Amino acid sequence: MAELHDLTALEQGAAIAGGELSSVALTDHYLDRIDRFDRKDTSLGAYLTVTADLAREQAAGADRDTAAARRDGTRLSPLHGVPLAVKDLVQVADVRFTAGSRAFADRIGDLDDHVVTRLRAAGTVLLGKTNLPEFALPCYTENRLGPPTRNPWDPERSPGGSSGGSAAAVAAGLAPLAHGTDAGGS
Repeated sequence: MAELHDLTALEQGAAIAGGELSSVALTDHYLDRIDRFDRKDTSLGAYLTVTADLAREQAAGADRDTAAARRDGTRLSPLHGVPLAVKDLVQVADVRFTAGSRAFADRIGDLDDHVVTRLRAAGTVLLGKTNLPEFALPCYTENRLGPPTRNPWDPERSPGGSSGGSAAAVAAGLAPLAHGTDAGGS
């Protein structure tokens, strides 16, 4: 089998649904990669917040759901149990929500924005919140919360903005897919 992060999100979902892969194992794989490649000292700057405990809890729940679905002969979403990253421009209940601004560095989301509600309904697993420029305004991903986001294939370059953290996370194999937004060319 290819490296887990080389599989597409749909291939990962199919392997989970078929019982060949657990969401917990896949989630741990990505959390390990995030720890290895997006630390502060060697950072790509892809993530602002990593939700490791929440991700493991959601992955365990997804594995229980998948086992029940196989037993009952029901089908779940093709992304059920697949981890992903969400741009820190949207709220996730009980998770840090900065919009890339130091003014909101300690703010916690009090609800799930609609896109997050839909992703949860699909059974996805939240790895964390990705980096963005302050309030998603510039076309490069830098803010005062952490290091600038770098292109994993050429660290001298930016992955762009405002969804640069999401782009870098997927390109570096730190998430199989990531939420992004587009207000002016992301």
